[in-house]
Amino acid sequence: MITIPRGLIVGLAAVFSAYHVVLAITSLGVPDSPVAPIIAICLYVLATVFSLWPSRPGRMPLWVAAFDLAASIAMPLLVCSTLDATADNGYATWYVAAIGTLMTITAVRGRLVVAWAGVGFLVLQTLAWAGPAALGFIGVIGSVVWVGVAHFGARALSRASREARSYSLAEREAADWQAAQDAHLHERQVRLATTDRMAAPMLRRIVETDGDLSDAERLECRQLEAAIRDEIRGRMLLDDGVRAAVRDARQRGASVTLLDEGGIDDLDDDDRRRTLSTLRDAIVGTDADRIIVRTVSDDEVAVTVVGLRGGDQRTAALGDGGSGVAVDDDDDGEEVDLWLEIPR
Repeated sequence: MITIPRGLIVGLAAVFSAYHVVLAITSLGVPDSPVAPIIAICLYVLATVFSLWPSRPGRMPLWVAAFDLAASIAMPLLVCSTLDATADNGYATWYVAAIGTLMTITAVRGRLVVAWAGVGFLVLQTLAWAGPAALGFIGVIGSVVWVGVAHFGARALSRASREARSYSLAEREAADWQAAQDAHLHERQVRLATTDRMAAPMLRRIVETDGDLSDAERLECRQLEAAIRDEIRGRMLLDDGVRAAVRDARQRGASVTLLDEGGIDDLDDDDRRRTLSTLRDAIVGTDADRIIVRTVSDDEVAVTVVGLRGGDQRTAALGDGGSGVAVDDDDDGEEVDLWLEIPR
């Protein structure tokens, strides 16, 4: 993106404004009295300084725009009160170009209504003071054209800025979408690689025996299926210690369900290790028939662990059908053997 330094633009505007001041000072001998033109010069200088002040970038403050409008109204009244409308005043009509410059700055800085009001008053004052012919002779039409160019230029720049922001937002959204797709692809590849590493030996065994597995091998298949399901649903709840504790619990006949719903994604490594160490100890220390572990999106609790004893053991053996939803205690007679909330 090509940018123009703001200091360069302000400097050029200051040079043009200073040129008008020089013309005004050199023509002080034309008016009947220099007092009113000097007051007009002071107003113009103040308005220009306020409009170009470096600490005020962006849209012009309303009070500065109001001061510029007041100056553009007062300047022609002050200067013309000392001039002969029928004579050739030369550079004594410097206020026309000065108002055009000041209102152009006002338009560029986003106060279009004020800019048009300023040159509009200049047109009306010139018509009343010297007639229609003076509009072109003393340069009023040129001042109006400057403001018009500034108006359309400011509108074009504003539209270009909006489009640039829109394109930038679209680019960020596209980048986010691509990152999400890459993350999904990476996660899919990791899951496939993990599943292949865990299941490939047993699958080859099934092929070799044409599905004729021993009871021990069938039990191993069920344990393997549960372990693969843990890798998918357990996510951040798993480390080597938790995997070993869950495997031992299943080998003694317990049903273990791990559900990571994103509640501990924001934990740092130390807190996560502490949380998983507590979870491992809880699984090892209970002989419940069903163990349900779930992450919690809570400000104080990270993980809840529920151990149930008794009830329909056939339901426990199925591991809740893979749904991870605990059966109500009143329906199957289960009793709570373990209730643990691991804090953050």
